[in-house]
Amino acid sequence: MALPDASMTIDKQNYRQAMSSLGSAVNIVTSAGASGPAGCTVSSVCSVTDEPPTLLVCINRESRNAAAFREAGALCVNIANADQQALAQRFADKAVSVEQRFGAATWRTLHTGAPVLDGALASLDCSIESVITVGTHDLFLCAVKALHSGSEDGDALIYFGRRFHRLAAGRPATP
Repeated sequence: MALPDASMTIDKQNYRQAMSSLGSAVNIVTSAGASGPAGCTVSSVCSVTDEPPTLLVCINRESRNAAAFREAGALCVNIANADQQALAQRFADKAVSVEQRFGAATWRTLHTGAPVLDGALASLDCSIESVITVGTHDLFLCAVKALHSGSEDGDALIYFGRRFHRLAAGRPATP
């Protein structure tokens, strides 16, 4: 059996199509600084290490949110539950104002002052330790300063195939 041609051009569209096959959790990342609250929906979040607890969060550096996060020096990764899909869509829509985004949910704060979403599966309140620029994005390395765990019974919200999906809690994949 012959392998596909490895010389296929890796352009932006081919890359995005391939990445649409990589399912990921939906996160509403928030911050609050001198210029007010900021937030966006992000799927590019991952754990770096648990000692010390550290996250990697990737944001397009041209967005107003990346600038606000850098300015504030802190952010909160709110892991959305499946019932928060409409809110995640609101935070992803550039046409929706900051006031409309934050007005659609209930918030509190923990350690850094970044908004913590009520009802999220978990919220990780972080200080930004460093920022690395790669291509079009800023990679925020964030030290987790506080966390809040929501209900363990909530379903996860996953982004896969350019669509949101509900991932039911308590139903592991079968071998």
